[in-house]
Amino acid sequence: MEELGRIAVADFSMVNEVNDYLMKVPGKLFRPTLVLLASDIEGESPRAALTLAAVVELVHIATLVHDDAVDHSVLRRGMPTVNSVWSHQIAIILGDYLYSRAVTELAGLGDLEAVRVLASAANRMSVGEMRQLLAYDDVTYSEAEYFRLIDAKTASLMSAACELGALAGSPSHRVPLRRYGHALGMAFQITDDMLDYEGTESVTGKPAGLDLRGRKVTLPLVGALREMTAAEVDRVRHLFTLVEPGDEEIEDVIELVRRNGGLQYARHKAMGYANAANAATRGLTPGPALDALREAVLHVMDRSR
Repeated sequence: MEELGRIAVADFSMVNEVNDYLMKVPGKLFRPTLVLLASDIEGESPRAALTLAAVVELVHIATLVHDDAVDHSVLRRGMPTVNSVWSHQIAIILGDYLYSRAVTELAGLGDLEAVRVLASAANRMSVGEMRQLLAYDDVTYSEAEYFRLIDAKTASLMSAACELGALAGSPSHRVPLRRYGHALGMAFQITDDMLDYEGTESVTGKPAGLDLRGRKVTLPLVGALREMTAAEVDRVRHLFTLVEPGDEEIEDVIELVRRNGGLQYARHKAMGYANAANAATRGLTPGPALDALREAVLHVMDRSR
């Protein structure tokens, strides 16, 4: 957190005020932890790995701030969002500031390959945000489209986190660590989407059914729709016509997804990616860092149990 604060600080009080607010309730720092673990596969992490970890987390925070503004979300991790406390304009500008600080700090390390890796991930994430717009209000949204979305939106940054860590301290393991991060990111997003149908606000930091309230199609719904009767599909379509669906309509569709195997289908797909993540670690140097990377896979899958 100290490194995050150092990089994000500005000579403008408004920026620092919003930054301080964001840092009050930090996330679980999952992505920067991946950077540090990947850098430590062959031994002790170099000092640069800590900066890379902070850069990755700043990019992640920037995407969350932008996401909340685009979605008009009022809560994030149980706290009011930047856009709800200040304004959508400030949220967008603050996200841009965090991106720019991350890139500036990365450039200061003088590693052009690290810049290339993060720039590629940032580009894919931006495309992912555009793709996400297609996941709203469309019950015909396909599984292939969903996987392209989460590949760009989530897996790209986790893959980059692991690759950046490898560049810093474990360059000979760069390719398998990149593959590990991608597969882990895919599993992570699928299980996150499952939590919208089975989680509680105390676990997820957001109300259950939030994706459905925003008429967003994710894998559990895609899988369940294949098994639904025509009448059940019509009930889902009806939900998607409502500007502000009520709790009863939301719970009805959640139950339809559960009853028609949507959660089991999504978990099966997530497990496939979890297995791929574990497979990518087979040639890595044994040690505490490798053990922790494998534990991370279990952690991701346990979220959806």
